[in-house]
Amino acid sequence: VLDTKDLQVFKVTVNGQDAKYAFGEKHSFKGTPLEITLPFELRRGQEAIVEISFESSPKSSALQWFTPEQTSGKKHPFLFSQCQAAHCRAIFPCQDTPAVKLTYYAEISVPKELVALMSANRDGEMPDPEDSSRKIYCFSQNVPIPCYLIALVVGALESRKIGPRTLVWAEKELVDKSAYEFAEAEVMLQTAEDLAGPYVWGQYDLLVLPPSFPYGGMENPCLTFVTPTLLAGDRSLSNVIAHEISHSWTGNLVTNKTWEHFWLNEGHTVYLERRITGRLFGEQFRHFKALGGWRELQNTINTLGDTNPVSSLVPNLNEVDPDDAYSSVPYEKGFALLFYLEQLLGGPDVFMGFLKAYIQQFAYKSIVTEDWKKFLYSYFKDKVDVLDKVDWNSWFHAPGMYDMTLANACVALSQRWIKAKESDLDSFSSEDLKEMSSHQLVEFLALLFLEAPLPLSHVQRMQQVYDFNAINNSEIRFRWLRLCMKSKWEEAIPLALKMATDQGRMKFTRPLFRDVYSFDKYRDLAVKTFLEHRASMHPVTSMLVGKDLKQDQ
Repeated sequence: VLDTKDLQVFKVTVNGQDAKYAFGEKHSFKGTPLEITLPFELRRGQEAIVEISFESSPKSSALQWFTPEQTSGKKHPFLFSQCQAAHCRAIFPCQDTPAVKLTYYAEISVPKELVALMSANRDGEMPDPEDSSRKIYCFSQNVPIPCYLIALVVGALESRKIGPRTLVWAEKELVDKSAYEFAEAEVMLQTAEDLAGPYVWGQYDLLVLPPSFPYGGMENPCLTFVTPTLLAGDRSLSNVIAHEISHSWTGNLVTNKTWEHFWLNEGHTVYLERRITGRLFGEQFRHFKALGGWRELQNTINTLGDTNPVSSLVPNLNEVDPDDAYSSVPYEKGFALLFYLEQLLGGPDVFMGFLKAYIQQFAYKSIVTEDWKKFLYSYFKDKVDVLDKVDWNSWFHAPGMYDMTLANACVALSQRWIKAKESDLDSFSSEDLKEMSSHQLVEFLALLFLEAPLPLSHVQRMQQVYDFNAINNSEIRFRWLRLCMKSKWEEAIPLALKMATDQGRMKFTRPLFRDVYSFDKYRDLAVKTFLEHRASMHPVTSMLVGKDLKQDQ
C-alpha cells in the first residue's frame, strides 16, 4: 500500500511482471491509498522491484508551476516542490511517512536551457537521447532520508561558489545579491560540525526561490531552499541559514517518527541554530534571541488561544492535517524546554555533550519523544533527582504558555512609547534607534505588538521620526505593518497587501491578510486581493489563506 494524492497510475510491474492495482477510498487531506497486489508469493529475503508508471496532477499540492512572466527573468518557466509535511505523495506514490527512510537516485529530463536540482548530490548531465531539445540531470542521495526531504527545482538557475562545499543557486537577477547575503554559510557549517559532529551530506548548496515560497527555509539535504525575503542586504537574517544548516543533524539525521513529535526536529534545530549564532556573535546575542523566541511563542499562543490543543508541545494529530497544526510552538516551546534543561543540568557545554551523544545515538533513525526522554535520563543518570523535578506532563501535553519572565534590552524604548502622552511625542527622535541593531528593532516592534494598540498619533509620529516604511528588512517591515494596522492606520493597508502578495512566506502572508481582513472597512479588499493573486500562490499558502479569509470552498 502506497500513499498517493491526485496521481494517475497507468501501469504497475513487479520484477517485470504486470501487477494488479487499485485505489482505496479518498481522504480529505491524506489522498488515496494505492494498493498493489504482487503477482507472485514473496519469500523472506527476496527482492521485489516495483515499477509504477504514473503522472502527477497540474494542481499537485507539492508543486508550484510558474509561467515565464511570474519569474524574475521573464523568459523561462519555473517549478519547485515542497513535500513537508505530507505532500511527497502528490508527486509520486511512496510510503509518505517520516518513520521510513530511503536512499534515492533520479534522472530528470528538462528543456536544455533550464537547470534541474534535487536534494541530493549532483551526478552529472547528458543530452536526452529521446529529444535533442532536452537534457537529463542525474542525482543520487546515498544517505537514507524520509521522503518529505525529496525535493526538485527546475528553472533558469545560475550558481556562485561561496565556500568549499557550497554553491548559491538563484535566477540571474538575484544570484550575486544572494552570494553576498549567505557568505557566512561555511563558517556556520564549521561551527555546527564543531558542536554536533561531522557533516555527512557532502555538498551544502543554497537555492533562493521565487517570492511565493511558503516558508523561511526548507532543509532539503545537500540543497537548502530559502525565501528571497532573507535578502536584507546586510546578512542580518542569516540565522535562518544557521537553522537550515542545523537540520543536517537534527531533523535530517535524527528524524521525528510522526508529525506529533515535530518538536524533536524543530526545538533541537532552533537550539543548535542559536548555539551557532552564539558562537559567531556572542553569548549575549544568543540570550537575546532566546528572549525574542519566547515573545514569538507568546504571540502565537495569543493567536491560537491558550486552550488550543495544537499549542501543546506534543499534540494529538489524529485526523488533523499537519499543515493546519503548523505554528511556532514546536520551534519555540521546544527550544524553551531545551534552554531550561541546559540551565538546570549545568550550562551550555554540559548540555551540548548530551546533544552530540543524542545525535550519535539516533542518527539515521526516526524516533518519538519517549526515546528522547529515555536517552536524556540515561545520559544524565547522576542527575535523575534534578530531572524528576521537571513537570514533564505540562511541558509535553499542556496547551498555552508557562509563566517565565526574561529580562529585555528593548523594553525601555517600547515602554516610553506605551506610556507617552500626546504632549510627550516631541521627545522621540531618530537618535532613539542609533544604538539599536535590526534584531533589536524586530524585538522592539514585537513588544509593542503584544500591548494594547498604540494611539494612531503615536504610530504616525513613529513613522515621522524612525521612517520604518523605508526599511526593507522583511522581519521589521512585517511587524511594523501589523502594528500600524492594530492602531487602525489606514495608510498601512496597501503596504500590507503589497507585502502579503509580493512574497509568499506564510509567516508573513497569513497574518498580514488576517489583519487587513479583521479591519472591517477593508475586509472586502483583503478578499478581493487574495482572489486576484490566488492563481499565482503556492497551493498550501492559498489553501490556508483561503481558510483564514473564509474563502475555502
